[in-house]
Amino acid sequence: MRTTIIPAQITTVEDKIAGSLNMTQILILVSSVLWTALIYIFLVPTMKLVPYKVGLILGVIFICIGLIIRIKEKIVAEWLRILILYRMRPKYYLFNKNDKTFRKYLETELDLEDKTAKHMAHKPAHVKTEDISLPDLVKLDHLIITRKVAFRYQFDKKPL
Repeated sequence: MRTTIIPAQITTVEDKIAGSLNMTQILILVSSVLWTALIYIFLVPTMKLVPYKVGLILGVIFICIGLIIRIKEKIVAEWLRILILYRMRPKYYLFNKNDKTFRKYLETELDLEDKTAKHMAHKPAHVKTEDISLPDLVKLDHLIITRKVAFRYQFDKKPL
């Protein structure tokens, strides 16, 4: 069996469909035709050519023609995609070498027992809940809305 090496220049060649237009450029041009048809059919008055429709149609056509122009062997639509992805990237990265996210570690049985023991030791006390009547809720809502009540929070423990 005979093998041959394909040069990199051949594999990176862009497919041309019609003249110097590639598939992306042709799809953009076809989409301009579809948008033009949608404008003509659905905007009022339907199926009639009026000045504002002509303006919209010309705007769509000029935008699509502007998107298929080549700059440095790339079309403007591709440059816009690159620019948008660049602008949407995160601006700041926070790296912490002590972060445990995505780390793989094995927990021993003793660690698991310690965790369950701690969890059982700090079991919250059961609090009774009472149903509040509707008139009391309305009064409470009225007090909160009129701001006649000042709330003060007290914690049992000191903050961390």
